[in-house]
Amino acid sequence: MRLKNILLVVENIEKSVEFYKSLFGLCVINDFDGNVIMTEGLVLQDRKIWETLIGKDISYSGHDAELYFVENHMDRFAEKLENSSFEIEYVNPLMEHAWGQRVIRIYDPDHHVIEIGEELDGVARRFLKAGMTREEIAQKMQLPLDYIHELIGE
Repeated sequence: MRLKNILLVVENIEKSVEFYKSLFGLCVINDFDGNVIMTEGLVLQDRKIWETLIGKDISYSGHDAELYFVENHMDRFAEKLENSSFEIEYVNPLMEHAWGQRVIRIYDPDHHVIEIGEELDGVARRFLKAGMTREEIAQKMQLPLDYIHELIGE
């Protein structure tokens, strides 16, 4: 068995498609009129179709899950959000966790949580470029030294 897709129920499918296309570079693979399959395994489904399928009303803003994207150019992505035609609502603006990973959390148009974070290899390389030793990087990132060597390709 394997996970095939992640489905998000949305209020305005056209707006959500444009949001994921313009900010995250996803493309539409198939559009089945109210059920849109996008690249990276994301499926958007119209709320009315979903409620008919499950026979229940839905609500948004559960704050119990998130979509997670990786991006190693966080400043550039933060600027893209600021210049977006979408009104971006932040869970948290660009921040750095104690272990050094930089992340942004936002809501999509239907209040699903999205996290955009640096890949760990990007964090390790950023620290290496800043002059930290591998041992200091391992301590800062709270990871074993051999894993730091793997992250930076040694």
